[in-house]
Amino acid sequence: MKIFALAPFAVVCAALPVHAQDPAQVQKLFEAGQYQQVVESAGPDAPPAVLYIVGMSLQKMGDAGQAVATYRRLAERPDGDPWQLVGQSAQQLAEDQLDAALESANRAVGAAGDLPEAHFQLGLVLAKRQDWHAAAMAFDRAAELNPSLAYAHYYGGLMYYRARQPDRMANRFERFLRLAPEAPERPEVLQIMRTIRG
Repeated sequence: MKIFALAPFAVVCAALPVHAQDPAQVQKLFEAGQYQQVVESAGPDAPPAVLYIVGMSLQKMGDAGQAVATYRRLAERPDGDPWQLVGQSAQQLAEDQLDAALESANRAVGAAGDLPEAHFQLGLVLAKRQDWHAAAMAFDRAAELNPSLAYAHYYGGLMYYRARQPDRMANRFERFLRLAPEAPERPEVLQIMRTIRG
């Protein structure tokens, strides 16, 4: 009897995420639409890149309050840490403070021009402001700094779609599909590409 009782418990334990501190592993979970696993995988001492992904996952899950709280944790980092500014911008964007979010994102890029997430955050703010071309450029810079950042390609593709630049859009979307074949946005991307290609 105990063997049967323990077997399901072992299976459940094996399926539970271990606190993942590697941003690349957490990013892969996010790209596969495993948002709850992203949230569960982040321990209390998670690095800033993981917290940023957790915040985005909470937003995807519709939990704006917890997303803002997560971004606030980033914003509480020490002065001079570019993640502080990324967190501020993400928090401000989630609260629809677009001017403040843009200022914080620009400061983050200025403080750490080689941090892909700073450019990615700037792209998100510019997209919300409907500045399609500038947003596309920010996402392109994020992808240039980290070519495996699938959502930089995805959002870049959307921005080029909105800016009516189908060749650039298709290029970004093709990279996105290669990098994140299990992404929830895959059907949407394929539909856009079919429509554009006729």
